[in-house]
Amino acid sequence: MKPRHLLIGFIVLLAFAPLVLPTFQITLLNYIGLYALVVLGLVLLTGVGGMTSFGQAAFVGLGSYTSAYLTTTEQLPTWLAWASGSPWLSLLIGILLTTLVALILGALTLRLSGHYLPLGTIAWGISLYYLFGTLEGLGGHTGVSDLPPISLFGLVLDKGEEIYYLIWLVLLCAIFITQNLLNSREGRAIRALKGGQLMAESMGVNTFRSKLVVFLISALFAALSGWLYAHTQRFVNPTPFGLSMAIDYLFMALIGGVGSVWGALIGAGVFTMLKQALQDVLPHLLGSNGQYETIVFGLLIVVLMQKSPGGIWPILMRFVPAQLKRRRLLPEKPATSTELPHRTLPEHGQVILEARDVTRRFGGLVANNNMSLKIHAGEILALIGPNGAGKSTMFNQLSAVDTPTSGEVLFRGESLKGKSSREVAKMGMSRTFQHVKLLPTMTVLENVAIGAHLRGSKGVISSALHLERLEETSLLQEAERQLKRVGLGDYLYEEAGSLALGQQRILEIARALCADPCLLLLDEPAAGLRHKEKQALAELLSKLRGEGMAILLVEHDMDFVMGLVDRIVVMEFGEKIAEGLPEEIQTNPAVLEAYLGGAD
Repeated sequence: MKPRHLLIGFIVLLAFAPLVLPTFQITLLNYIGLYALVVLGLVLLTGVGGMTSFGQAAFVGLGSYTSAYLTTTEQLPTWLAWASGSPWLSLLIGILLTTLVALILGALTLRLSGHYLPLGTIAWGISLYYLFGTLEGLGGHTGVSDLPPISLFGLVLDKGEEIYYLIWLVLLCAIFITQNLLNSREGRAIRALKGGQLMAESMGVNTFRSKLVVFLISALFAALSGWLYAHTQRFVNPTPFGLSMAIDYLFMALIGGVGSVWGALIGAGVFTMLKQALQDVLPHLLGSNGQYETIVFGLLIVVLMQKSPGGIWPILMRFVPAQLKRRRLLPEKPATSTELPHRTLPEHGQVILEARDVTRRFGGLVANNNMSLKIHAGEILALIGPNGAGKSTMFNQLSAVDTPTSGEVLFRGESLKGKSSREVAKMGMSRTFQHVKLLPTMTVLENVAIGAHLRGSKGVISSALHLERLEETSLLQEAERQLKRVGLGDYLYEEAGSLALGQQRILEIARALCADPCLLLLDEPAAGLRHKEKQALAELLSKLRGEGMAILLVEHDMDFVMGLVDRIVVMEFGEKIAEGLPEEIQTNPAVLEAYLGGAD
């Protein structure tokens, strides 16, 4: 049975549920659908994007109160009078208002890091909660009642069995949109946020924009849930939109699987059903009323995070056959697609990168002192030196990750001062990392396709609606080509984290090549490779050199370096102590003394 058949079966069960289940069970299913819509946003924001938010309940309240105010207030301001009494028009205004508020709060909050980010979301979440209860026009803590029901094609959805279909239709559409988004160029950029912003920026991803995108989408999902909630209950007060409910949403995400789209539905379902059961059973067992279910949930979360940090969904997936879980990103016979354009490489011998008297100080420590070097098209230059020589710091200056205290770095004749690594990537520089930076749960093919981010142009809306198929196929075909080029063509659909360390380093090179660079910066690419793998890497780099690419190599394997590179720059204590051909470096007394342990 294919996953598509399982989905169809699930939809059929949903369609028949109101016909066979009692009203109370349908009400629970309505709540599960409403909660799952909010939790789906948390999956994007927290599970995928790596940003913890305690403010989603406030966005639910924003959607609810916007509709409540517009549909129950008798005399609206003139500029809002056109939306009076209409739930659908109130939804439109609610979406616009939520977008504005989310953009403002996101701009203020998402620049925070560490524990400051969740604390920031708590701050504005509580502020919105008290705003709902304070404004007289919103009914204060008493709330707003007598909201009109939603009408659809002349059918008034004033019963739980009727609005049930709308709630679950909206949820399934949101799941469809979310899956499309995550399986696209924009989605890979979002998923790259948890792999480290340095890596993502170096591949050309605007990480702040990606953060803002998922923050906005999660806010809109929450506001949409709030709109449905308001017209299901026909009554709104501040209680469901406080910090306590925000924590419950996070609990649901953790229970189902905060990194899984379908985990949002599992988490909302388990939480809602279990909470109802506990509220029925615990008072009889303990002989008194109280929020005992909260204590139980706290203990369950602790146990679950110890036994299955990924939640329930990964546990369920263990019972699914491997052939059903594996998803082919490329069709067996690729559809017609346009091959990605390739950069024209500079003429052989042309200076590609130049460092002029680069000095980098950290307080009183001088990490690089008057370092100068040049890299030419069609050349492999090695930067070597003992541990602590300042190679990594120099590497960061050359790749625009760091800014020199004095001196300058020029790439293709243009100064890199003030430029971000994302801008430099667009100019044609690509790099690997000393410590491998991959997304271990993504496929090898998807990891490499991140490198082609700047070679695509389709945005969020096209991705969400699956209108970027031709471009997406081109990007994935390019990633496949680079993987075959480096000898990893047999691992396209394996998880990147399952590869050996040496293979992961080769994967990073394929990702860098996918960006179509004219300069390749490689940080210890041979580390962890076996002898034959080093030979294959040397052949690949030699071929790239022959095509006119410039390559800077930082490496400790001297046998690998000496038999491959054209020139070598040697550093010690942040300064250049030698530069020349490999055979010259091997006999240089200063190098032998500093790097090789001394001359005879």
